[in-house]
Amino acid sequence: MNANVNRIELLLMTLKQHTATPGHGVTRLTYTREHLGARRVLFEAMEKYGLTISEDGFGNMFGKLEGTDPTLPSVLIGSHIDSVPNGGAYDGAAGVAVALEVAAMFHENKLQPKRSVEFVALIEEEGARFPGGLLGSRSMLGDLSVEEFEHLKSFDGLTTVAAIEQIGLDLPERKPRPIDTIHSFLELHIEQGPILTENNKQIGIVETIVGLAQLEVTVQGRAGHAGTTPMDKRADALVTASKIVANLPTLIQDQTALGTVITVGQMDVHPNSPNVIPERVHFTIDLRSSTLESIEAAKSRLNDFIELHESEHVEVTIEETLNVTPRHMDETLQQHIYRSCSERNYSSIQMSSGAGHDAMVFADYVPTAMIFVPTENSVSHAPEETASTEDLARGANVFFDTVVQLTEPEIVER
Repeated sequence: MNANVNRIELLLMTLKQHTATPGHGVTRLTYTREHLGARRVLFEAMEKYGLTISEDGFGNMFGKLEGTDPTLPSVLIGSHIDSVPNGGAYDGAAGVAVALEVAAMFHENKLQPKRSVEFVALIEEEGARFPGGLLGSRSMLGDLSVEEFEHLKSFDGLTTVAAIEQIGLDLPERKPRPIDTIHSFLELHIEQGPILTENNKQIGIVETIVGLAQLEVTVQGRAGHAGTTPMDKRADALVTASKIVANLPTLIQDQTALGTVITVGQMDVHPNSPNVIPERVHFTIDLRSSTLESIEAAKSRLNDFIELHESEHVEVTIEETLNVTPRHMDETLQQHIYRSCSERNYSSIQMSSGAGHDAMVFADYVPTAMIFVPTENSVSHAPEETASTEDLARGANVFFDTVVQLTEPEIVER
């Protein structure tokens, strides 16, 4: 049984149309009109493949293929449906499309599993609208409490509840899902890097997902006239922030062999006027590494370094908004995946993921596996991001085989 390349491509190209920035990449933020458009597309596909459709109170979407034994916990397979601003059409969406291709393969081959399979589209993995990222999986599994979820504010000032109400999304009661209803979680993702291509491999079997810490730094100075305030009388928040940002790479230069990386991806300056000395600067720090020890060491250095930039008139504060330790994928599921690759003559390689994914949240609770397919030219989080549908079809075939192993399906007449 083989995946249908054209079906995968059609779903991805249909989802691609639901963007706030046509012609300039995919911008599909959570709880927006574009989110609703993608939701309709996915529900139509789920219905077509005979799945029972539902949502949880956070907006995560599920299509359930009922098993013959309803007492067994479900296998979940999927990824996220949101994007970064002006991103690509494959990050997250490829994993959702591949999951639904597995559903299509079950449907067209009239297979009914012993244990249920749920095909999942998760919200707000990227953290592009709400701080922290991984919001759908963290809320669903109880890492983030309902109260914390409801009080979380977007970068444009709306709470999650207000954003949901603004687009008219009617969701059920918000509550975490019982862990004992989940057997395992499978996620496919584009690699977003060069390793598969450089090693001429078709499938990456993820062993470890790096840990990450996301921090927010606020530098509070004092506003003043750009022309009349002498240089030695200024408390320029932007000058202080710039000194901090420019020196961040030196804080981790002895840890890069462990895959440690640090990034400032967002900065806001207030009042952001050409003739006013900046009063306040707010910026984010994304810190990642393959070991918990290196993350903690980098955070300690960062706190000490920031303290050095405080003065009588400039205050610097730092807040950690997300802390996820490195996660190891389930060895038994990795063996299922490797067996499928071998039987189908797909070349594979075991590797670590330098990006955070919903799989890292699930791995704390249930057996979890993740596979990568090549990203052409290693470009991601950009309009040029792409992956071949042939590679995605290989991923779908591998996950189909894996789900078959986990659910023991039988052929039934519909």
